[in-house]
Amino acid sequence: MYLLGYDIGTSSVKASLVDAATGRAVASDFFPKQEAPIKALHTGWAEQDPDSWWKYLKEATASVVAKAGVKPADIAAIGFSYQMHGLVCVDRYLKPLRDSIIWCDSRAVPYGRAAFDALGADKCLSHLLNSPGNFTAAKLAWVKENEPEVFERIYKIMLPADYIAMRMTGEIVTNPEGLSEMMLWDFKTDSPASFLMDWFGFPADILPEVRSTFCEQGRLTAEAAAELGLAEGTPVTYRAGDQPNNALSLNVFEPGEVASTAGTSGVVYGVNGTVDYDPLSRVNNFAHVNHTAAAPRIGVLACINGTGILNSWVKRNVAPAGISYDDMNELAAQVPAGSLGVSIMPFGNGAERLLENRETGCSIHGINFNVHDRRHIIRAAQEGIVFSFMYGIEIMQTLGLAVDRIHAGKANMFLSPVFRQTLADVSGATIELYDTDGSVGAAKGAGMGAGIYKNRDEAFASLELLGRVTPDAATRPAVLEAYALWKERLQK
Repeated sequence: MYLLGYDIGTSSVKASLVDAATGRAVASDFFPKQEAPIKALHTGWAEQDPDSWWKYLKEATASVVAKAGVKPADIAAIGFSYQMHGLVCVDRYLKPLRDSIIWCDSRAVPYGRAAFDALGADKCLSHLLNSPGNFTAAKLAWVKENEPEVFERIYKIMLPADYIAMRMTGEIVTNPEGLSEMMLWDFKTDSPASFLMDWFGFPADILPEVRSTFCEQGRLTAEAAAELGLAEGTPVTYRAGDQPNNALSLNVFEPGEVASTAGTSGVVYGVNGTVDYDPLSRVNNFAHVNHTAAAPRIGVLACINGTGILNSWVKRNVAPAGISYDDMNELAAQVPAGSLGVSIMPFGNGAERLLENRETGCSIHGINFNVHDRRHIIRAAQEGIVFSFMYGIEIMQTLGLAVDRIHAGKANMFLSPVFRQTLADVSGATIELYDTDGSVGAAKGAGMGAGIYKNRDEAFASLELLGRVTPDAATRPAVLEAYALWKERLQK
């Protein structure tokens, strides 16, 4: 028996087939092999054709089924991870009315700000846990004002995975986690946010049906099964946005558990057991995959734009020509913790929500021409990224979220021993490194939704711990001193 997981990303669609008994992926693949195109008709715009996701998904499905040599009838359930905050609009014939406005499109900022100002901070934050911002609801408001002929023809709006699941099953379904990332879930009423819908002038029936994250959400139609080479009747039993799903993939479900990623940008995602919010909206709050009104599980997300992109800039412009990231890590390790007083603010990749949407730029502080060399800059860059993570963690702690263990995939910046140890030292948390990815997590989520796994312990029994990093008494005082200096310089 197998589970099929998809990760509908911005650059590709990845599929993984997981053996339900062993929990191991037997085949994985992604399409397209070159980064999927993003249409930018104007500055700040970003759109993708929803049907291109379906094309890539078909190619990835055919590849993993062939690689694994499994019978389609042996696939017991399907699950999805997807790029968050996208807007897909379909007509009554379930055809897209326009390209999807995806997560990194910024045109809707004024619409979210207008709603926030008109409705008030207390109303928005206490009900939505966030400002309407640039999320899906604000994107739909842009369509309503700027493309009224499209808006009038909308039958339903969806997130990316909702659209793909609809193509598979004919059913238009979402969940509270999805609506919360749209800014259309009211945590006080435990229902769609009618007050924001009314303010924007959206009809109530424009939303999909709401079902649980883990449940049967439709079955493959004969037409879709034939197109995909799968078995008619295969159930779709799980879907979640990429960051909640990444947390699930790392077995992060309960209060105090934290997941982190550190690619081009970085994320710290912690689970809170209370419905709370940051009054300055420096972190986002969404329903986690296992959230219920009776047992709240809020995913608190701190995003840092300037993460691996800073490390790659240092590699191109500071490090000796031709060296690898491993070589850079070795150079960083030659310098003591704290980089002998050098601090780097890693905020050179646009406005940072952590800084209340200010765009401060990256800056380097404390260089002494007689003491420091490129090694200190290389280490200070990694420490600066970690310190920005800690800055976000401190905001999360004000919401009552305890951080004593951080789960991460052993990839990207987490491949650096200096990065890992600095994060453990500054946070006081144990860093646990795992081998997993979003499509494998989606497959296991499908297994939970189908009842194949009784609980998270069964689903993630095979999750492989690759290493554990604990705070080091020898280096921690220097790291804490360096973080205090970093914060002092940031505040100036």
